Amino acid sequence: MPEITETTEITDIRDIAVGFLAGGLARRMGGVNKALLEIGGQTVLERQLAATAHHRVRLINANGDIRPFQPFDLPIVPDNISDYPGPLAGVLVCLDYLAKYHPEIPVLLSCATDAPFIPGDMAARLAAGKQAKKAELAQASSNGRRHPVFGLWPVSLRDDLRTALLQEGLRKIDHFSARYRTATVDFSGQPDPFLNMNQPEDIAKAETALGDIIKAEGR
Repeated sequence: MPEITETTEITDIRDIAVGFLAGGLARRMGGVNKALLEIGGQTVLERQLAATAHHRVRLINANGDIRPFQPFDLPIVPDNISDYPGPLAGVLVCLDYLAKYHPEIPVLLSCATDAPFIPGDMAARLAAGKQAKKAELAQASSNGRRHPVFGLWPVSLRDDLRTALLQEGLRKIDHFSARYRTATVDFSGQPDPFLNMNQPEDIAKAETALGDIIKAEGR
C-alpha cells in the first residue's frame, strides 16, 4: 500500500477545497452538461455551490467550452490528461491546482456535478469518518450504494494518481482507492442526497424529490 507522507490533518473544515467535476462528456444526456441542468429554477451547480458556500477555496473542472461556467467566478481547470479519461483526471487536475496556488490546503472534496441535493455537512462528516478509521481517503455512501466520486483526497496523492493514470492506464476510482485505507461514510436518507441525473428521465425524478424536500421543510 503506498504511503502518504505529508500531513492531511484537517483543523478547519472550511480549509477543505471543493472541486466540482464537470468535465465529462454526458453522452447519456445527449451531450448537455449535467452541471447546468435546472431543477426548481436552479442549476445543479448552483445548488452545489450553495451547499458548499462555507468552503474558502472552490474550483470547477470543465473541458471544452468553458464559457457557461465563467459567470460562477471560480477558477476553471480543464483535464491535464488527454482523451477524457474520467473523474480521476478531474481529481488530479484539481489536486495539481491546489498544490500550485493553495499549498496551505491539504485536502480536496470532489463532487460529481450531477447530484443537486448534496448535504452541506458532507466534508465535515467525511473528515470525521476518515479520522475515526485513521484512513487516507473517505467516500460517501447512501441507501446501500457507494458514491466514490464524492470523497476526500489528500493533495499528497497527486503524484501516485498521475502515475496510475499515465503509466498504468487506470481509470476507475475504485481501483485506485483500493490501494489505500478508505473510510465509507453513510448519508442515507429520503430523498437520497446523492440522487443523480445521468439520463433525461432522471430530471423528473429530481423535480419530484425537490417537491418532497420542500414539503418536508414546510416551505
